Amino acid sequence: MTDLLAPEHVAALVAIAAATVVLVVAARRRPGAWLKVLAVVLVVDEVSWWVFLGAGGGEPGQRGQPLPLQLCDVAIFIAAAALWTRQSLLVETTYFWGLAGTIQALLTPDLPQHFPSYPYFQYYIAHGGVVAAALVLVVGLHLRPDNWAVVRVTAVTIAYTAAVAAVDAITGADYMFLRSKPPSPTLLDALGPWPVYLFSAAVIAVLLFALLNAPFWLRRGACRSAPLTRPG
Repeated sequence: MTDLLAPEHVAALVAIAAATVVLVVAARRRPGAWLKVLAVVLVVDEVSWWVFLGAGGGEPGQRGQPLPLQLCDVAIFIAAAALWTRQSLLVETTYFWGLAGTIQALLTPDLPQHFPSYPYFQYYIAHGGVVAAALVLVVGLHLRPDNWAVVRVTAVTIAYTAAVAAVDAITGADYMFLRSKPPSPTLLDALGPWPVYLFSAAVIAVLLFALLNAPFWLRRGACRSAPLTRPG
């Protein structure tokens, strides 16, 4: 378990915040092929982790779930695809999943290894990369969610959760912590016992999606209500 006030944790968050600002500014000024390079970095970082586990690396708890089915794992591939294609549903999913979910993994990391180990760098590059990608796409490239974005991403989230729940039931695994809470402290600890915390988390997720969409919803409303000007 990572000490949330440990210098190595705080330093990682500061580095991710600084890198995100740089990337967002760069996307605004010079959007181009380098965004695909960022997508490749995310995929290589994630794949390297599963190669590392397959070679016997990591702690026993990390090797106990050999499939990349956690929401953050899938979010990495979706973020990479969004950077590569800029397809609207991929962009929206990256934005809502990244800022509503992956940030929580950064703030309360389930990471037994410490700086300067490979897992330390892999974890923060992967999770920080999703958050950075979300802001690069929406703030840097102005690929903003539309009126139905929350509904679409909620539907995607429900469908994916149901699929993972089926895998958990068949294999006895606990992907997405649908069967029990993670051993390290997380925000789920404040949401009640199983299965109450699942429903609580679902409600909070939808509320966070709506909150993240609110600035764009308000802007669209302001644009619709603005008076039309006619040329003199």
